[in-house]
Amino acid sequence: MLPDMKELINTVEGWFGQNPIYDGLISSALLLVFAGLFFFAIRLAISRGIRRLIRKTETHWDDALYDAGFFYRLTLVVPILVVRQGLDFIPHLPESAHSLLARIAMALAIVVAVQVAIALLNAAGTIYRTTAGASRHSIKGYLQIGQILVVGVGVVLTLAVLMDRSPLVFLGGMGAMTAVLMLVFKDTILGFVASVQIATNDMLRVGDWIEMPSAGADGDVLDIALYTAKVQNWDKTITTIPTYMLIQESFRNWRGMSESGGRRIKRSLWFDVNTIRFLEKDEIRRFSGYALLREYIEAKTAELETYNAQSGLDPLIKADTRRLTNIGTLRAYIERYLQSHPKIHQDMTLLVRQLQPTSDGLPVEIYCFTTTTDWNAYEAIQADIFDHVLALLPEFGLRVFQNESDYAQSNSSATAGSGEG
Repeated sequence: MLPDMKELINTVEGWFGQNPIYDGLISSALLLVFAGLFFFAIRLAISRGIRRLIRKTETHWDDALYDAGFFYRLTLVVPILVVRQGLDFIPHLPESAHSLLARIAMALAIVVAVQVAIALLNAAGTIYRTTAGASRHSIKGYLQIGQILVVGVGVVLTLAVLMDRSPLVFLGGMGAMTAVLMLVFKDTILGFVASVQIATNDMLRVGDWIEMPSAGADGDVLDIALYTAKVQNWDKTITTIPTYMLIQESFRNWRGMSESGGRRIKRSLWFDVNTIRFLEKDEIRRFSGYALLREYIEAKTAELETYNAQSGLDPLIKADTRRLTNIGTLRAYIERYLQSHPKIHQDMTLLVRQLQPTSDGLPVEIYCFTTTTDWNAYEAIQADIFDHVLALLPEFGLRVFQNESDYAQSNSSATAGSGEG
């Protein structure tokens, strides 16, 4: 049996010697099979062994690398290197074919290296988002710039390897195409410059509430990337703003309000000037019984009596004396009401002031800050304050301005209704 086997081997060797091309093809097929088996073995080891090991560690950077596909992409280098080294052992392989296949293998290795570098940058972004500084500065734009540079370098090196030329040749050609490159990458350059300015000046962060009427944006910033910033409006729609527009045009950032711990109330009530008058003595006595007005009435009454006594004018002439008014007493009441309100910030500006009268009446503005920046709570506090003030106006003999015809019609309807009764 052994002589027959030896004869068979000699026959096969002779046949391969007469047909060297098949010898090279079979050797190449065996090399590819070996590289594939090596690749799948490493993949299996990563999917089972390394994954379990990573999940058991307390650090997060290895999880970020795994989720970004860093280890899987890194395994692609192994079969390429196996093929590259195995080319030297393939018999009867022409020099030209060997050189071409070697360049293709190196080009594939560069492509895989680019993918590994991109996965590494993605993992870096994931790790950064878990840090405290991520809420203040977004590095997504810088990571995208890094990915573009990595891809650019990868393209130049790949072409240089495939064409067997120096990379400097391609870089020199790109220098001559600077104008074209500037035009093609205009948005990239503008976005990068804008991202640097936004980060340097701390103009915008993820989570900020901004208003930008020119872009139709009014809501929270979801993402700041190289080219665009995404804003989720209060109606849950998404507005995409080019990053460079945040530098070229103005927008309002409400972060200062959120960080201050108080949100401003600035709203006016417009009073009918026909209802503004001096207070009568019985009204003064009644208001002096109000806890919020007691000190004010006593101090103001003493001040006015002293002034009128020193003026030497006839106290019976109303125009010559200073007297309490219903609008002034109401302002004092509102101010003290806000000062005693538990949900109004006492360390921030608090005032009740008159504004310039107009044809719509006399505006009295309430200017203060709530102790919360939560939108729902803020609106509830604001509504409660104005509900209270509006309901209290009849006590002071005041009426807010409204359309006279509507007011007259409502009064006539009420009168007619009471007459029918």
